[in-house]
Amino acid sequence: MFDETLSKVSKFIIAYKLYIKMKMRETVVEEQIEWILLYMQERLADMWKENILKDLEAELLEYEIVEEFLTEIRKGFGRGDKKSEKVAELKRLEQEERTMEEFMQEFRRVARGSRYERRLLVEEFTKGFNATIYQRLMESEWQPSSIEQWYD
Repeated sequence: MFDETLSKVSKFIIAYKLYIKMKMRETVVEEQIEWILLYMQERLADMWKENILKDLEAELLEYEIVEEFLTEIRKGFGRGDKKSEKVAELKRLEQEERTMEEFMQEFRRVARGSRYERRLLVEEFTKGFNATIYQRLMESEWQPSSIEQWYD
């Protein structure tokens, strides 16, 4: 299902790009777009979908490739520049019930494209740790200095 937050929009787009490449490669762009629209059923997405459908039916919109349509989705639900959204997402990211490996992979995905680097990146990474893990790491003799060392 579709959710309007930037991280969910990105996941939505990636999932449907893969599905289209695997299962709908031979279908026309219009059918690919209609298939994607079927899954846009949450709040604002529903209204957005209705407007797009009306414009498509009135032939006010036309997409030569499905990527053009996916770009419209990104624009429609981006809520500002991507770097600012990435920074906000980094600040909200927490390990919660995930393993460290899962948390690290999610953090790396979100950090890519953010303006954070070096010390700021390390600070956001360590702030997301579960309290127990954070405490153990802070009490250890050796403290990693770079983000790559923290990942290791």
